[in-house]
Amino acid sequence: MSFPRATGILLHPTSLPSRGGIGDFGPAAYEFVDFLAAGRQGLWQVLPLGPPANGNSPYSSTSAFAGNPLLISMERLAERGWIEPLHLADLPGPAGAIDYESVHQRKLPLIVTAARTFLQTARGNARARFERFCHENLWWLDDFVVFDALRERAARRCWKEWPRPLACRETVAMETARQELAPEIDTRRVIQFFFYEQWHALRLYCAQRSIRVVGDIAIFVDHDSADVWAHRDLFRLRKNDFEAEAVAGVPPDAFSATGQRWGSPLYDWDAIKARGYDWWIDRLRWATQTCDYIRLDHFRGFEQFWEIPASEPTAIHGRWVDGPKDELFNKLRSALGGLPFFAEDLGHITPEVHALRERHQIPGTAVLQFGFSDPGAHVYLPHRLTPDRVVYTGTHDNDTTLGWWKSGTSSEERSAIQAYVGKSDDGIHWAFIRLAQESVASLSVVPLQDVLGLGSEARLNTPSVSEGNFRWRYAAGSLTRVLAEKLAALAAVTDRLPPHVLPPPSEDFVA
Repeated sequence: MSFPRATGILLHPTSLPSRGGIGDFGPAAYEFVDFLAAGRQGLWQVLPLGPPANGNSPYSSTSAFAGNPLLISMERLAERGWIEPLHLADLPGPAGAIDYESVHQRKLPLIVTAARTFLQTARGNARARFERFCHENLWWLDDFVVFDALRERAARRCWKEWPRPLACRETVAMETARQELAPEIDTRRVIQFFFYEQWHALRLYCAQRSIRVVGDIAIFVDHDSADVWAHRDLFRLRKNDFEAEAVAGVPPDAFSATGQRWGSPLYDWDAIKARGYDWWIDRLRWATQTCDYIRLDHFRGFEQFWEIPASEPTAIHGRWVDGPKDELFNKLRSALGGLPFFAEDLGHITPEVHALRERHQIPGTAVLQFGFSDPGAHVYLPHRLTPDRVVYTGTHDNDTTLGWWKSGTSSEERSAIQAYVGKSDDGIHWAFIRLAQESVASLSVVPLQDVLGLGSEARLNTPSVSEGNFRWRYAAGSLTRVLAEKLAALAAVTDRLPPHVLPPPSEDFVA
């Protein structure tokens, strides 16, 4: 799919300065959308929105379909009458980095209280919307809420450690669990309803301002997830203990000398093919209903993936194994009517991966920070780009451009960068923003940290580092009129202005 020429900002909702200690879908999100509109930005890119499984990474989730409860706005719940406004006074404030432990302890119980109030008091239109949501999303919601309630009862131990009848989803054990955990299961249904109703409202607000939302799909799913538990036959698991036969990751690269061992179980692509790729079709259909465009993380894995023996502590001793290749994308196009995707195809990419992407007209990705290390890296620079690209100054895995410039570049790189961009009185970050906007790439996306000119203190994620990631939030008051006017002028002169009108999100998607 070819994208209309546009520009936008990468900001995960957790990084909003919302009340409650973590960014959410409340007032700060709407203020950010207003800033995008004032800056004539046509895109808002987010990271995966699912509930985290291990750690704080959006790329490790307990569900490929459910939403993260911590993104629910307490102000919006109070406006609907599901919680008393006075309860919001004890929440953490909008400033500072995210303290996930504190947020879990102080915000999550209030969301549960609001869900219970809803179950006890909701009538009329609110009850009808909830029942419709449950009916239309039964195909994923039922598995998730039961899984999540069981996981909580098991002190968040992975399902493979549960009693075997529950791990195997035996009928009697499941019926007993549903009866015993009925209140908790019902509460979780309401929480998912809250999440998707708020997300749908925010998306509608974006569409009314000609802003498309760019979502993100991690290719693999976490072992500790409702998806693997409910569809064990689609993953390469041992029959006796449900441990993974092999796990996903990537070989050694610039980020890590030992590679990245993600630990996610690998797909049994033969089993998935035998079922007509139905789970993947459901997953990508859901993604296109919840966002406008989709970034496919680790696109290379669809052509070949790095198979690591489960017994290996690092990713060094893995091997490349063939993925589903064209057949999956043919099935997706037939089922979805199109492929509104672009590929994260960074790093060492083979000609076969490029060919797969090009055959299906899926744009690729370029990151300007990667373009100066050696002549081979020049493929990421504007003079080598083509319209079928999405260009970034940096991504959520990179240091900010200013932080990278100050501490992440060699003297040779700095000389090359200065020769390429020339003098930049407003900082290297704005030089890179202009390079991205001026390129012929169809989409240009800039992390908000670069727009704000922030250094390494604002880095969101450092791959292969387990602590301290995804905690950054921008300071309230940072989104100034001057910044918006500068972005708007650049969007206008680089022909990246959004259309005046976007169609609203499909009315078939109701949350």
